[in-house]
Amino acid sequence: MPHHFLYVADPMCSWCYGFAPVIERIAIHFEERVPVKVMVGGLRAGNTQAMRQQDKDYIRNAWGKVGPATGRSFDMRFFEREGFVYDTEPACRAVVTARHLAPEKALAFKGRISEAFYGNNRDMTDTDEIAAVARDAGFDEMTFRAAFLSPDVRNDTFRDFLSAKQMGVEGFPCLLLGDGSGSYALVTNGYRPIDGMIEGIEGWLAQQGAVG
Repeated sequence: MPHHFLYVADPMCSWCYGFAPVIERIAIHFEERVPVKVMVGGLRAGNTQAMRQQDKDYIRNAWGKVGPATGRSFDMRFFEREGFVYDTEPACRAVVTARHLAPEKALAFKGRISEAFYGNNRDMTDTDEIAAVARDAGFDEMTFRAAFLSPDVRNDTFRDFLSAKQMGVEGFPCLLLGDGSGSYALVTNGYRPIDGMIEGIEGWLAQQGAVG
């Protein structure tokens, strides 16, 4: 495909939640020239262990860093949950479902899943809750559910996880810029504020002869 961004993220990654306004501004600025392709990373995909107190302490500490650095707010009622299994696979699969049904909505839908989880303390491991977010995002709920539960979407989700590892992505968010030949330039591996990013990307595109 021609020049594009590859955004590797997990909707239940707190730094990705913090990065959402940044990637949204980038997507809007470049939407006519450089589309954003979303790949899900699988931060804690397949986890089966309920959170222990030390897990809650670790997450609380992380949120305490993400909030001030990014300006995003967190619903701290999350820490009142008992027996919550922090499995990010369903949330990732929800994004892949959106990508299947309406690719142009995948990025915004990832943001909705993150907002539901971090900002509103909704359980994004629960199919009914995920389907409700999809309905609010304009998807037909029954169509979304069928795709979400389908083998094709499950397989594509795990292909994303594998592809991210094969590309050497070790942390989220990760934003790459593809030149259309299969080569990628790293924009950021980890959270970065918007300051200077658009100008830097424009400079790279100019060098590639991709400014139109």
